[in-house]
Amino acid sequence: MASVRFESASRIYPGTTVPAVDKLNLTVNDGEFLVLVGPSGCGKSTSLRMLAGLEEIDNGAIFIGDRDVTNVAPKDRDIAMVFQSYALYPHMTVAENMGFALKIAGVAKEERDRRVREAAKLLDLEAYLERKPKALSGGQRQRVAMGRAIVREPQVFLMDEPLSNLDAKLRVATRTQIAALQRRLGITTVYVTHDQVEAMTMGDRVAVLKDGLLQQCDSPRNLYDKPANAFVAGFIGSPAMNLLIAPVEAGNAKLGSLSIPTSASGSVIVGVRPEGFTPSSSGFEINVEVVEELGADAYVYGKPADSSVKFYNSADEGAQVIVRWDPKNPPRPGDRISVQPQPGAVHFFDQASGKAL
Repeated sequence: MASVRFESASRIYPGTTVPAVDKLNLTVNDGEFLVLVGPSGCGKSTSLRMLAGLEEIDNGAIFIGDRDVTNVAPKDRDIAMVFQSYALYPHMTVAENMGFALKIAGVAKEERDRRVREAAKLLDLEAYLERKPKALSGGQRQRVAMGRAIVREPQVFLMDEPLSNLDAKLRVATRTQIAALQRRLGITTVYVTHDQVEAMTMGDRVAVLKDGLLQQCDSPRNLYDKPANAFVAGFIGSPAMNLLIAPVEAGNAKLGSLSIPTSASGSVIVGVRPEGFTPSSSGFEINVEVVEELGADAYVYGKPADSSVKFYNSADEGAQVIVRWDPKNPPRPGDRISVQPQPGAVHFFDQASGKAL
């Protein structure tokens, strides 16, 4: 096993001036499951491909353990990669697919068979070893791709959106299997996804990227409770945190008729998660547009009754305030509700930089 270390690693694609990955400094501890997450184009897959040796590094360095692998060929990095597409050979059986890389590497047949059987047992694929990929479901094919990586017994697993081709229910089941399997094997794993729910449920730590820059790397709980900036606050969590611009007057951030004490001055971004609001007879008023009734929960979506209240992301014309509500007594579209933040539920961010205050 080994740790992974990015040291000011950058990648600038030919014909562009803005780095796809910009001076990335990140350490993945030995045996850790680290998830890279962010919107499309943020640099997460490029970072993974740099680690795999599939992308050049224009500046900086990458280490696996104590070894500088910046200019080492992919095949010599002792890593195994699981792709979004399963990339299985259709004419080979499951066992042959899983053992193919070992065969190419000259591993003896007895040793190959042993490793394939062990991986198949881990992945519950023993009954399918003689089948061809076309006779398997999507989830089973993805497990075969995992098995192909496991039998190589690498120092590091790299996974690039491996669940995105699965349907929603199977994706949930498979992500728990992958997380449990990684903890059992103890192999250092770097996992890329655009799905922040997937990131939060799988990773020991989660690294959030935006425009090639690392925004924050922390445990899922700390990302949720202590976001470093307004981008992380709005990206992590489902439904997202409410982010509203509030002028500060006499030590209070003003959201319509609601006053929230703050030590900031000028104007701030006020962040409150949907569950951070509570009904109030005299609070922040919202005109209800949509109510989502989900059984155990209900979410109310609406616009501030005071039209002077602006959203942080003003480019999003469809932005709404989201409030978690008592599912047994939800309001109706067209109603007006009044809420206020619970104690300790308010986050303040600098309006210019977006950084947490």
